[in-house]
Amino acid sequence: MSRGVFIVIEGSDGSGKGTQFKLIAKRLIDAGYEIATYDFPQYSQDSSYFVREYLNGNYGDANELGAYGPSLFFTLDRYQAAQSIEKNLAAGKIVLSNRFIGSNMAHQGQKIDDDVELSHYYDWLRNIEFNILHIPRPDINIILLVPAKVSQKLVDRKAKRNYTDKKRDIHEADLNHLTRAVSAYEHLCKQFPDEFTPIQCVRNSKLLPIPKISSLIWEKIESVLGDV
Repeated sequence: MSRGVFIVIEGSDGSGKGTQFKLIAKRLIDAGYEIATYDFPQYSQDSSYFVREYLNGNYGDANELGAYGPSLFFTLDRYQAAQSIEKNLAAGKIVLSNRFIGSNMAHQGQKIDDDVELSHYYDWLRNIEFNILHIPRPDINIILLVPAKVSQKLVDRKAKRNYTDKKRDIHEADLNHLTRAVSAYEHLCKQFPDEFTPIQCVRNSKLLPIPKISSLIWEKIESVLGDV
């Protein structure tokens, strides 16, 4: 039995990654693949407790907390699912995840202005996740890019979430945070081109139709599906 493939759908807040995650999952099933899906943070699991507290602002201002401490909240939530992900990959399944380490790197990394320090932070987080905790490494991370002003409007259309009673969480409410996070995602794609693959979801100031974005995602992941 061949090993499965680990695919992650990432993107700035309000980029439609949740919708695309569901569409790609259905397309994989329709194509005959056996899949296992994950959604991070795992808000219904105890492992996301510190994530929920952080996003609701209960630990204080996100920027004052810095990048390193909050990153651990999200890392340990992924660690809780690591054995399950590895088991599904070993069984030859396609593992599809809505968000993973890229979200951590972008949303926390955007707090760091110095490029050298940012590179250090990226290396620090990747070492903890993949070398120390042995969290499975995705085969491909698809990054959906949407300008912050557009994405914040799309956030406001979201249905009520189960981790907050607010219209926007601590990240979504800060337009500067969203703008810097988009830049951080772009930086990731340039620094790690073999791992992070960008898709520009806005053309001529207009969001591309959902089916078009879905087709662009499928084109990217076909290359990693191989003979699975």
